[in-house]
Amino acid sequence: QVQLVESGGGSVQAGGSLRLSCAASGSGYSANCMGWFRQAPGQEREGVAAIATHSTNTYYADSVKGRFTVSQDVAKDTVYLQMNSLKAEDTGMYYCAASRTYPLKSTGYGLLEEEYDYWGQGTQVTVSS
Repeated sequence: QVQLVESGGGSVQAGGSLRLSCAASGSGYSANCMGWFRQAPGQEREGVAAIATHSTNTYYADSVKGRFTVSQDVAKDTVYLQMNSLKAEDTGMYYCAASRTYPLKSTGYGLLEEEYDYWGQGTQVTVSS
């Protein structure tokens, strides 16, 4: 059982930056992968970035490589998503998620929605062009 709470969303101009945070709490669950997803208006939720909690290997959707960075602070039980050079198409609701599965190539490197067991409520990111 785990609760995830995202924060850090907001409205920025294209080219700007935001840092999202995901604070995890609870017990009875050990996440091997933490992921970030987003959902744009009228679109399905898609994987953006993921981090293997033990190796700290990271994985990114092609659309955000070089611009977004996922990291974690184990002591704070928090995962971050640093978003730079934001584009209008980055607009959407961003969700943090926890999974027991390992981010392997065969399972989409943690970027597939079906891999995850717990989800936060989301934080809105709006990028104006």
